[in-house]
Amino acid sequence: MSPFFSSDAILGAWVVSWLVASIWSRRTTARLPSSARLLDLALTVAGAGLIAYSSRMRAIFGGGGPLTWSFPLAIDWLLTGLVALGLAFTWWARLTLGDLWSSAVTRKEAHVVVRAGPYRLVRHPIYTGLIFALLSLAVQIGRPAAVIGALLMAVGFSMKARLEERFLSAELGEAYADFRKATPMLIPFWPTRG
Repeated sequence: MSPFFSSDAILGAWVVSWLVASIWSRRTTARLPSSARLLDLALTVAGAGLIAYSSRMRAIFGGGGPLTWSFPLAIDWLLTGLVALGLAFTWWARLTLGDLWSSAVTRKEAHVVVRAGPYRLVRHPIYTGLIFALLSLAVQIGRPAAVIGALLMAVGFSMKARLEERFLSAELGEAYADFRKATPMLIPFWPTRG
């Protein structure tokens, strides 16, 4: 199996496992209205579409087709490793978060601020891991549309993270404010602004 198809398979397995795990969640006690998320969802879906289209084009034409750039086999495998690393980081965060996880912006029953595992490094490690994995995959795909798609998704995830920040600050008060002061939002070791 080629590095690119391995990356594709890793991402596919991640999507299936993530969907299956979505049933593992506490009861929701408060939720941000879906209408507040229209822009970040639109950017995320558009970005995913560009990545999927570019990925399919690479699968159809292969390495000898109309790629804008390509890499030696060792670099291609390195990119596959970075895709796997980013997605593993999301699972580390998901397992650390446990049943507090939600795909929507919510407050769960008996909600607490999680500061363990990857939450010691960033406040939104799932988005961090996804952005890292998707940028790695987009570079590996070898088409500008894939990179644009990954960047659109990164902006969408960043916007969703900011919505979560405001929502959780209002819902959890001082505990979340302290977390914001001590931990960077998306980039590990980045200075915090609170």
